[in-house]
Amino acid sequence: MGYNRANYNRIREEYNEKYKRAEEAAEMRRAEVYVTVPTLKALDKEIGHMGLAILKAALSGAPEESIESLRVKNTSLRQARGELLKIHGFPEDYTEVKYECPLCGDTGFVDCKMCACMKKELIQAAYEASGMAQLLATQSFDNFSLDYYTDTPANHHHMQQLLHIMKQYAKNFGEGVQQNLLLFGGTGLGKTHLSTAVARELIDKGFDVYYTGSVQMLADFEYQRFGNSSAGDDINETSRYFDCDLLIIDDLGTEVSNQFTASVLYHIINTRLNRAQATIINTNLSQAELRKRYWDRITSRIFGEYLVLPFRGTDIRSQKLGKDQQ
Repeated sequence: MGYNRANYNRIREEYNEKYKRAEEAAEMRRAEVYVTVPTLKALDKEIGHMGLAILKAALSGAPEESIESLRVKNTSLRQARGELLKIHGFPEDYTEVKYECPLCGDTGFVDCKMCACMKKELIQAAYEASGMAQLLATQSFDNFSLDYYTDTPANHHHMQQLLHIMKQYAKNFGEGVQQNLLLFGGTGLGKTHLSTAVARELIDKGFDVYYTGSVQMLADFEYQRFGNSSAGDDINETSRYFDCDLLIIDDLGTEVSNQFTASVLYHIINTRLNRAQATIINTNLSQAELRKRYWDRITSRIFGEYLVLPFRGTDIRSQKLGKDQQ
């Protein structure tokens, strides 16, 4: 498990820059005030010495009465400082460092634990890097409705169980060996929706998820092999398929089928299985159609290593269109 490395490094650098900007801005305000209120510089120096005196007294085991006396003097000096600033038209906290996040001081961490503000930044970045930002904005477990599967009681019960399986998959992800899923069935039955719902749950928990359509995936590998970009760009273009905690391949079967695409698909599936990395594959093809279309060594790995989940019912898009026309 881990946040996307590139996102994490970029955001850590952004936090370093935010911290520096806040410190530099405070320093500039102090310089400004020292010009207007020259006596403040000496007062700040005295306050600094008083802070050191308190620290030394505490470390040397001085009597509590002595330490408290120093604290009272320090408080008095700070109050005098605030009054001096107000007299000259400045807010009392004008020279203090103003961080975007007062909890972590723009470091991203509180008591060696990641601050909520940095987690939020990483999650947002993960949404964007997942390849499914638009889907994540509208599709979740909360808005997946079983009302569209009431064509038969059997289908409704089946989809109810399938929804439970997907929720448990998301809940237990990361605990032990990752399971792979094959979601298959006709168009408009909710395969992409539930895959997105899983992705949302995992990204929010800090896992790196990458979503792709099979056409785009194979185009990336084709460009890597036959394109004219630099080697570094090529490697980065396809490394996401092997680095992420969960890879979601949507619409398998819509890509052009040939020796090259079959080889790429086998390479991705086999490599991720060998690395115990989870994969979800969505397809409109039946099991029989998959066996007919792909090499035996591809389908044997899918049907042997993936949990196969058939989607049943009537095209949800058609149902929605029918209601709109009524």
